[in-house]
Amino acid sequence: MANPKQLFKKNSKWKKGVLRTLMTDVIFHGKIETTEARAKELRRHVDKLITKSKKDDLHSRRKVESLLRPISKNDMPIGKYLFEKIAPKYKNRNGGYTRIIKSPNRKGDNAPMAILELV
Repeated sequence: MANPKQLFKKNSKWKKGVLRTLMTDVIFHGKIETTEARAKELRRHVDKLITKSKKDDLHSRRKVESLLRPISKNDMPIGKYLFEKIAPKYKNRNGGYTRIIKSPNRKGDNAPMAILELV
């Protein structure tokens, strides 16, 4: 098995692209299943994203929009959905917006899998 710390040492552009896609998917679907190493790395970024969206000003809106992929949910851009639907749920919470649940290993390569979901 490969060292889990080496999974993201391939290319910084590749890593940023994967993280942007995964962050957008977590906001869009509420949970995703990915490898354990990616889930642990992604958790930091999603928590920071939600913390920024709790402060509803122009700078934080632009910063969040620059980090997410441009898709829409229910005819609402994903950034607007984050600010109007998800951030108010966590207004009184000081952190820990995501949860990692370990799941069985993947069949093909026996990689440890995990589910990352919004609390």
